[in-house]
Amino acid sequence: MITDLLQPFKLNDTIELQNRILMAPLTRCMADDNLVPTQAMVDYYARRAEAGLIISEATIIRPDAQGYPNTPGLFTSAQIQGWKKVTDAVHEQGGKMFAQLWHVGRVAHPHFFDGDVLAPSAIGVEGSVPRMRELTYITPKAATTADIKSLIADYAKAAENALEAGFDGVEIHGANGYLIDQFLHYAANERDDEYGQTPENMSRFALEVVDAVINVIGADKTGLRLSPGAYFNMCEDSRDKAVFDYLLNELNSRALAYLHGGIFDDSMRFASLADKTTSEYLRAAYSGTLVGVGSYNFDTAKAAINANKFDLIAIGRPFIANPDYISKIKNAEEVVPYSDEMLAELV
Repeated sequence: MITDLLQPFKLNDTIELQNRILMAPLTRCMADDNLVPTQAMVDYYARRAEAGLIISEATIIRPDAQGYPNTPGLFTSAQIQGWKKVTDAVHEQGGKMFAQLWHVGRVAHPHFFDGDVLAPSAIGVEGSVPRMRELTYITPKAATTADIKSLIADYAKAAENALEAGFDGVEIHGANGYLIDQFLHYAANERDDEYGQTPENMSRFALEVVDAVINVIGADKTGLRLSPGAYFNMCEDSRDKAVFDYLLNELNSRALAYLHGGIFDDSMRFASLADKTTSEYLRAAYSGTLVGVGSYNFDTAKAAINANKFDLIAIGRPFIANPDYISKIKNAEEVVPYSDEMLAELV
């Protein structure tokens, strides 16, 4: 039977999506200087409410989570109220929206906050802050056990704040070389305590964050993004697969809303994943609802879903170029091609 991506999809007993096409999280750096969503962001998301689910741009859980300028937060009353305007506008248009909860870990920069840059281990990365190239990365502080417990609590508080802000759920950002992903890869985690050295220990932080969020808002409202293949601010290590094998087996018992593969191009194959792509590896290891991502358009996503590579598709750049992307697909209208010049403003 051929799957129609434009038909509703029951995510679980509490959430039904109007179609299988999700708007991928897209960092736009358009919050104000207090990291509060702006009216331009309200209008931007509302115009894209036809997506089956909008996953918000990555949203920081606390001040030391910031590594990019003007990325929105979810830890002050003003930020919560700013997001409430966004979610109200999306809901008025019939859409649904999850907040992506973010801490960048070792690619944070103290330009944005007072205090230490935290990471699993004191291992830095080369490079500088996007859009602020004069700010080079520094060597992070290895998080103490007390730091880790505080981080877990702040993920849970951000999830609670997300529901207060009107989001339908959250996606925990555990991918793309950011904090949770750093705990999951040997290139960034050299700890010798209960958070390092073995697959079980290296998975502990991710699972404790997931469980803390579930405890606050429920598994039905909790998604997770993962990058088992190291490719962004991270180096591959043949030992990483064992960590993700363990983690995914544990996640199979959590009944998450979905798991979202974090990759820019899903044709990339990883030696550390036995030469599999991200979606191939996740599909084999994870039994729940899987969201595919990575340079897909409607036609290639339809083919992949009908080949059972994943259940839902998150599409990014076409939504930047086409706020009415779903309507254009339904009506067989021409889709405007994406160009980098479109990143300059929210439309």
